Amino acid sequence: MLKIIRVHNELLGTYGDRGNADVLAFRAGLAGIATQIVEISYRESIPSDGDIYLLGGAEDAAQILSCNALSGGSLHGAVEKGAVVLAICAGFQILGKSFYANGEEQRGLGLLNVTTVPGTSRYVGDIKVHSDLLGIDLTGFENHGGKTLLGAGAQAFGKVLVGHGNGDSGVDGAVSGNIFGTYLHGPVLARNPEFADLLLSRAHGAPVKVSDPLADRYAALRREVTK
Repeated sequence: MLKIIRVHNELLGTYGDRGNADVLAFRAGLAGIATQIVEISYRESIPSDGDIYLLGGAEDAAQILSCNALSGGSLHGAVEKGAVVLAICAGFQILGKSFYANGEEQRGLGLLNVTTVPGTSRYVGDIKVHSDLLGIDLTGFENHGGKTLLGAGAQAFGKVLVGHGNGDSGVDGAVSGNIFGTYLHGPVLARNPEFADLLLSRAHGAPVKVSDPLADRYAALRREVTK
């Protein structure tokens, strides 16, 4: 059974990213893989036995509170065991070395070698990126004011075709091992089911390819209109 940990949804759930867990569970079920979604409040310790950990978007105060709650290192232990992590927007920034919130620099978890500084403007609107890892375009919606810089060992999640992503660098997100960070809301896995299957494959330890024509058609339509 795959254990999907939804991290601090009461803080990191501003943009509906909690739906990523539901998409993973649904597609895993279609593939005959049993799952369990576990909700972890910021007042609780993060279990280290999860297979997939999900962090979503948030406003500044909630982002700081979540980061402080995660600073104990339990998420690091899960990553060391090979767990898959998907972090969106504020969650992505939390995984980096540092970010800005409430006008001040905040120390991140250091799971990704990235730093986030204030951008010159707020980046809002549709976004499309091309993922070499998946070999397809992915779509989403971005709403953030941060400019994220990649350090050594952190590869971009995708090349920006529409929108801004990490700022003015032409790329979005970061990938290191089984850790994925991106600015794509949506939820991103509902809009891009192939990405969900990739995460399931990493967590399951074997390829997962789900036949879901309706989801595939929706993803194709989103790619067509996001121009």
